[in-house]
Amino acid sequence: MDSIYGIVPPVVTPFREDDSLDEEAFRADIQYMIETAKVHGLAVTGSTGEGHTLGDDEVRQLTQWAVEEADGRVPVITGIITDSTKSAIERGKAVADLGPVALQVTPVHYLFRPDDDAMVRHFEALCEGTGLPVMIYNVVPWTYLSPELLTRIIDEVEGVVGVKQSAGDMKLLADLLLMAGDRARIMTAVDALLYPSFVLGAYGAIAAILTAVPELCVALWDACRAGDHKKALDLHEKLLPIWNAIFDDNLPANTKYAMKLQGRDGGVPRPPMPPSSAEQEGQVQAALENAGVI
Repeated sequence: MDSIYGIVPPVVTPFREDDSLDEEAFRADIQYMIETAKVHGLAVTGSTGEGHTLGDDEVRQLTQWAVEEADGRVPVITGIITDSTKSAIERGKAVADLGPVALQVTPVHYLFRPDDDAMVRHFEALCEGTGLPVMIYNVVPWTYLSPELLTRIIDEVEGVVGVKQSAGDMKLLADLLLMAGDRARIMTAVDALLYPSFVLGAYGAIAAILTAVPELCVALWDACRAGDHKKALDLHEKLLPIWNAIFDDNLPANTKYAMKLQGRDGGVPRPPMPPSSAEQEGQVQAALENAGVI
């Protein structure tokens, strides 16, 4: 658990025009994240990585490439986005021998919400079935977990080591930080408000904006850790317009376009996700220019 902290970008999955994985582009961005941006960890096959479109074999391949490129320098977390306990366990087993430090797992995405007891059993079975630590990725609107339920799972299920708290609600993040204390790694995915998240005590972030502009986010983390709130506020005011520009239903595509403007190859989005529109491209470029990134 101690290895999970700081800036942990959820990297994109570079697809080629023929829908295949672009290994060269993927490995190059892993190296950029570690060597140039100086991130503290990496998350693969999450929602920014279009994990909902990936098969077990692709999740295994991407995890293997990331672990190989990281070479022990930073921890690698593998995302699991699936709709049954059985399929989540199968996907976790598919990567267990590769060395990810944890699985980042969403509750199920389908419209029928399991009750709280069933949710506890789901994560218990996942931990037991894979033998890997689990971070709950709390993002799905109709299976969104309350701070009370998350804390219950942390306390009752051995192997659940943290939560990636998403959906933009700072009050829920603050409540979870208060309830969970130091018993779990609470990572923020409130992209618009990384600065106050860090001030409130989040152990770090796993969020799309980290992938779009990792160096700015590392600088923000460092400023908060140093107590330099003037610098942190200045960085927040650069980051917020970037988030406003990339946040949309095709967020991974817009993140890839932000990367492209900085000379990084994120490939194309996997259909049916559309690429960035001309209007989105203009907004992203203006935000990056305003922040001095390009």
